[in-house]
Amino acid sequence: MAEVTAKLVKELREMTGAGMMDCKKALVEAEGDLDKAVEVLREKGLSKAAKKAGRIAAMGLVRVALSEDGKTAAIVEVNSETDFVAKNDEFIGFVEGLAKLALEAEGNDIEAFKAMPFEGATAGEALTAKIAKIGENMSIRRIDKATGEVLATYIHGGGNIGVIVAANGADSDENKAALKNVAMQIAAMNPQYVSRDDISEDELSNLRKITLESALNDPFTLPKPILNGLLDKVEGVWGKEDVDTLAEKRADKSFNFNYLPNFLSDEAKTRLAGLAIAAKLEIVENKVFKGLVDGRVKKQLKEICLLDQTYVRAEDGKQTVAEYLKSVDKDLALTKVIRFEVGEGIEKKEENFAEEVAAQLK
Repeated sequence: MAEVTAKLVKELREMTGAGMMDCKKALVEAEGDLDKAVEVLREKGLSKAAKKAGRIAAMGLVRVALSEDGKTAAIVEVNSETDFVAKNDEFIGFVEGLAKLALEAEGNDIEAFKAMPFEGATAGEALTAKIAKIGENMSIRRIDKATGEVLATYIHGGGNIGVIVAANGADSDENKAALKNVAMQIAAMNPQYVSRDDISEDELSNLRKITLESALNDPFTLPKPILNGLLDKVEGVWGKEDVDTLAEKRADKSFNFNYLPNFLSDEAKTRLAGLAIAAKLEIVENKVFKGLVDGRVKKQLKEICLLDQTYVRAEDGKQTVAEYLKSVDKDLALTKVIRFEVGEGIEKKEENFAEEVAAQLK
């Protein structure tokens, strides 16, 4: 058995980042064998990590890395429990290292990624060691990468949002600057698709259905002829007070009918929506209504499709992203867009400080 010296303990601590006493105990258990002590700490780290696995890790960082030739970019999201840890230099360095490792990944499978060699161990083992050392639950949530003839990356808010934009076209400073501008727009506007061509027929049909039903459930936004037709049917459906209010406002030629909902009861508005839904078959065949639905669908497509969005720096306030890119280089064509936002889709725990203190006192 080798002697467990202070120098050996210090060396093990520097290798693993574990606490001084943990290192000493591991060396005693390993009978002074440094490599075996590392394994002991990893095993204990797994135990510690398991205790923390139930905690919600919804904070964290997004980082991107660019290949040496500038043709491939990778992105990774690593979550922590608190924003405090996400700002820790060691954690930041860890995430940046994982982003570089993601450049070598063959796909975006996280388990395969965690098995990749990283800093003398694997990415998964390195994560476990960080959990044991820092004392918070963490997770490597997702990775992705994109390849193109020209690329731009953007990190927003210190690492809250990361974007990669890949395109085919000339690898010029002008094109890189244009893609950077588009990446910033993606970070801010969060489009769901690059273009309308990316939307399946089923998704488009569902969008139209939702828009149609929404219009029927909010009858005061319907075209005036359709709304007036519904209001003609409220006798016996609405209470007397609401019917009298409608008659009064209709008689007042100076009254702006857009404000009518402000003078009616919630029950009246609900029953009017019921009349609209009951008359659905008739209303959906109305040409004016079809135009309204088409207009609303078109407006939504402009919001969720990147190339259809109004370019935020457009001087005329009308130029689309597609038109902006064409104005820079007519041959510049987007091939892939990636946007990661820390914690999106993770159900965050609602904290109640008073309840937490009370629980601890018990």
